[in-house]
Amino acid sequence: MSIILGISAFYHDSAAAIVHNGEIIAAAQEERFTRKKHTPDFPLRAIKYCLEESGFTIDELDAVVFYDKPLLKFERLLETYYAFSPKGLRQFILSMPIWLKEKMFLKRILLEGLKDVEKFDSKKLKLLFPEHHVSHASSTFYPSPFKESAILTIDGVGEWATATISLGQGNKIRVLKEMRFPHSVGLLYSAFTYFLGFRVNSGEYKLMGLAPYGNPLSEETIKFINLIKENIVNIKEDGSIWLDQDYFDYAVGLKMINENKWENLFGFKTVKPDGEIMQHHCNLALAIQQVTEEIVIKMAKEAKRVTGSDYLCLSGGVALNCVANGKLLKSNIFKEIYIQPASGDAGGALGAALAAQYMYFGQERNNPTSPDSMKGSYLGPEFSDKEALICFKKYKAVFNHFDSFDDLCKNVAALIDKANVVGWFQGRMEFGPRALGNRSIIADARNLEMQKKLNLKIKYREGFRPFAPSVLAEDVKNYFDLDSPSPYMLLVSDVKESRRKSLPENYNELNLWEKLYIERSDLQPITHLDFSARVQTVHKESNIKYWKLINSFKELTGYSVLVNTSFNVRGEPIVCTPEDAFRCFMSTEMDYLVINNFVLEKRKQLDWENKEKWLTNFKKD
Repeated sequence: MSIILGISAFYHDSAAAIVHNGEIIAAAQEERFTRKKHTPDFPLRAIKYCLEESGFTIDELDAVVFYDKPLLKFERLLETYYAFSPKGLRQFILSMPIWLKEKMFLKRILLEGLKDVEKFDSKKLKLLFPEHHVSHASSTFYPSPFKESAILTIDGVGEWATATISLGQGNKIRVLKEMRFPHSVGLLYSAFTYFLGFRVNSGEYKLMGLAPYGNPLSEETIKFINLIKENIVNIKEDGSIWLDQDYFDYAVGLKMINENKWENLFGFKTVKPDGEIMQHHCNLALAIQQVTEEIVIKMAKEAKRVTGSDYLCLSGGVALNCVANGKLLKSNIFKEIYIQPASGDAGGALGAALAAQYMYFGQERNNPTSPDSMKGSYLGPEFSDKEALICFKKYKAVFNHFDSFDDLCKNVAALIDKANVVGWFQGRMEFGPRALGNRSIIADARNLEMQKKLNLKIKYREGFRPFAPSVLAEDVKNYFDLDSPSPYMLLVSDVKESRRKSLPENYNELNLWEKLYIERSDLQPITHLDFSARVQTVHKESNIKYWKLINSFKELTGYSVLVNTSFNVRGEPIVCTPEDAFRCFMSTEMDYLVINNFVLEKRKQLDWENKEKWLTNFKKD
């Protein structure tokens, strides 16, 4: 029996998680509290929250666990610079002081950070450091519903490993194969993210969203796929890859790629941030997406071969590529697939705690719970009516209150039916990058103009960006070709053919913006250009409030599906507190805000037309 705090920090997406006797008590990213997206800082506030939620003090912890091994990472850094020398001398000189001051003395830094949380006896505190990919593997296998499974972790890089195949059995995880730096699927995808004008470590999902605008039948797309395979990446039959480092600069340089070589290879310049997106950019996005899918499928087949398991657990940043996940599910290589909802580095905090719980302390793993032990990923803080009212008083907000939640849902469903956009704030905040119905902006999935409205007037982001549907789990087959639950919005599935509209014959020849506004289905805002959708199945057992809202909309309209996007504007982390929600509501053209049983109408608020007063300038992602 043990109480363990897990921490991830100092790279990106710092987070904390606390586990008690195998139960996940709380988990949250630091960005939600500091309002600095993808912050790498020591997760002071996330740790405070986890301790408060659990009721434990630092002195009561059996261990604090950091999500990777800094000395092993330092070894990789030194060996890489040595192997590439004299190339990269400038980067070496720049990085050494940081490593020697901070990373080499990580124990001291962790202890100092924890002292800022509260006083404790540092001599009695046990600090543990599992390997990065062991943390990833633990984060997905131990919460999964499987007693044994293959585990596939794929990301940029941990210490040396960039991808691993493991076998999970009971409370043990055994790493069977690993791929090593500098050859990395995650870094390959991030390199294309950079080349197409998006920010590395945050814009990869934009690249994935851009890919369906590519023309799969065009000679250019096929040419790009061949250029990638012939020049940049050599894909082996087992899914391992070899990257030609002449095309990259991440190993010892200050940038992801050698821009001259990429521009000469593909025939166009590196896209500047917020630069104009042309059809050839879309075709290249599709090309690297298809190459990535091929690699992931081959890795999964190898995982099946070496483990013999019927089940697969996925984690690591590449596991957030829900298009690849959807293709993997359709391949039927495994009977069932489980994907950790916080698959990136934030989830490493949870994985580190679970690895210590089972592999270090040897706690027996109880029969896995169905669908998993993540509690719907609703592991962050929740806020009372009193806390909401304090916020409303501060801003002199005007609101209505419903005594009955069922009446609230009927009222909000009617507002959505009238094309209103609603900020929906309920219960515990989600852990991971997806809003799953507790910190969401919701709207009518039938409205032809809703994608444009949400992107340009609410989220203030690129107009091509797609939106996800939230659908009642029991009704999913009425809308999508999906045979598996998808509670964490990590699977892409096709919209049913019966709901699709006929496309013009020259559809694939049209440019991005012409394609975007052609009617594709009766669920236009959530139907991507290739008739796919990133589906969230909403389950009564894990989120009764969100389920009731969608069910009320179904009773009113006959449709049990809503548009769901995260409650934030571009560059801002998902909102955490009622005050975050209110400011975001007031700085956009959202029509209504719902917090607990309170409903606020935009036009009744003071200075409701003065968006600039409320706008916070977040750094663009």
